[in-house]
Amino acid sequence: MQIGDVTVDPDILAAIAAVVLSIIGLFGIVLPVLPGSITIAVGFLIWAIVSGTVGGWVFFGMAAVLLLIGNISGAVLTGRGLKQREIPTRSVTIAILVGIVGMFVLPAFGLLIGFVVGLVGAEYYRVRDWGDAVDSSLAALKALGIGMLIEMGCALTSVLLLAVAIVCHFTWWNAN
Repeated sequence: MQIGDVTVDPDILAAIAAVVLSIIGLFGIVLPVLPGSITIAVGFLIWAIVSGTVGGWVFFGMAAVLLLIGNISGAVLTGRGLKQREIPTRSVTIAILVGIVGMFVLPAFGLLIGFVVGLVGAEYYRVRDWGDAVDSSLAALKALGIGMLIEMGCALTSVLLLAVAIVCHFTWWNAN
């Protein structure tokens, strides 16, 4: 590909795009406003298509399975933890919305602070007792945290697979 006077290898552009999307995806696992695992998978898919190698597709398949496992297990464990404490989805939804508002009010920590304040407030409105509201909010945060950690672990492993695929592509696969 020609950009001005410079010739750029499409494989390099695809690798850069995949890495950037992976970084965005990792942030997306922590920030509920970005699609985390899906963004990583799209970046890896771009890499597999452009690289056009069997190895690229094999690594993509492994990463896709990991991302799917992380996404599903994180959601199932989070849902189970919320269900055990009978915390309604409404409370978590309110917490997310207040967290998003908090992100704009306090750019550095507003998302987390807003989420916690929104969750405790929604739970207090539901149970009408501060002690119970704090207890159920802590249980919800623990359930969400466990789900997030599992998804993040699978996502980090898939990003590591992407790095290995890129290194292999530029060293071994094309070493004709």
